Amino acid sequence: MRILLAEDDASLGDTIQSWLEMDGYVVDWVKKGSYAEAALQSHEYACILLDRGLPELSGDQILTAIRQKNNGIPVLMITARDSIKDRVEGLDLGADDYLVKPFDLEELSARIRAAIRKQNAQPQLCFGNISLDPIAKTVKQNDQLINLTAREYVVLYKLLRHPEHIISKEQLEDELYGWGEEIESNAIEVYVYNLRKKIGNDFIRTIRRQGYTLAAHA
Repeated sequence: MRILLAEDDASLGDTIQSWLEMDGYVVDWVKKGSYAEAALQSHEYACILLDRGLPELSGDQILTAIRQKNNGIPVLMITARDSIKDRVEGLDLGADDYLVKPFDLEELSARIRAAIRKQNAQPQLCFGNISLDPIAKTVKQNDQLINLTAREYVVLYKLLRHPEHIISKEQLEDELYGWGEEIESNAIEVYVYNLRKKIGNDFIRTIRRQGYTLAAHA
């Protein structure tokens, strides 16, 4: 899952990004409101972590624009402004949650999971004998837990989210890698190969020059 982190504090932003990446998320970190606005126009995100006090465009302005477009993406405001009035204002603008600095990183992860869970009415993704729980980040085959790496999980999640589509290599790279990360030319092929070893060769089909799809669609 891809998360947009809009935070101008370099130390805090680096800490949050590192923590969430260890938790299996792809994190795009921006330090200005205008950069957050541009990122939202070019990527889809599972969740946004939004500082209220961003330069150029404030977090309040960004959140207002998001909700005016009827975009229901979960937004967690992260801010040092801790009065009841500030909290009410943030929630009334459309924030799903409001987290006051300093905060515990484990609590942040729990609040992100809760926001995403609330957004997804049907969290379980199922296809054939495979089931994926995007909140717990677990995959089962015939009710047996399958041990996947973080990036193998993301590849499978993307395919299960769009079972009627062919997913290109470029789309998978976009899900797996943050801005500026080096991508090895055969990385996607390696992840698909490993997935096939774990869940069966026939589950994922390669469509020549197009990408990958679930077997029933090929």
